[in-house]
Amino acid sequence: MTGRTSQGGPHWRRVMAALANNDARTAYAQIVLGARLPDVVAHLNDERRNRAIAALLESGLVERDAANELEASGTIFRDLLSQQPRRQAQTGLDRFMRLGRIERYPANMAERRELLAWIAKEAIEPGENLTEKQVNERLLSYTDDVVMLRRYMIDFGLLERTASGSSYSRPEDR
Repeated sequence: MTGRTSQGGPHWRRVMAALANNDARTAYAQIVLGARLPDVVAHLNDERRNRAIAALLESGLVERDAANELEASGTIFRDLLSQQPRRQAQTGLDRFMRLGRIERYPANMAERRELLAWIAKEAIEPGENLTEKQVNERLLSYTDDVVMLRRYMIDFGLLERTASGSSYSRPEDR
């Protein structure tokens, strides 16, 4: 059995599983550093040593050369990366989000307002009165910097704060 996928390259799960195993990881490090087969994880009993080497061979991290020695694959990581689908160009608000959170704020003010309005509509019902703590808890889903997000929403008129600062609400018409 090899660590190849149906597309002909290595499979990332097999590579990660091999590297997660302490014995295999130690063996891999020794092979990368040029250790010869008899010296690779020589401190292990035969069964553990053979399992570690087998995991490395099956994953594609190491290969046997013409002299039957183990050598680190020179292409494994490039092969794994080439299997990944190309990232599709994002459009709309998705350009500014990553995994549902703000990755960056748009420089264009119209786009920034659109992003903030979308978040306001998702997080706060119109007319709902919330404390600052409640607003922060809801905005935390979108960013770690809730103070900046809350300030932007107020500046754009998407969130209103009472004069005392004790409560916040989303205006009915926005």
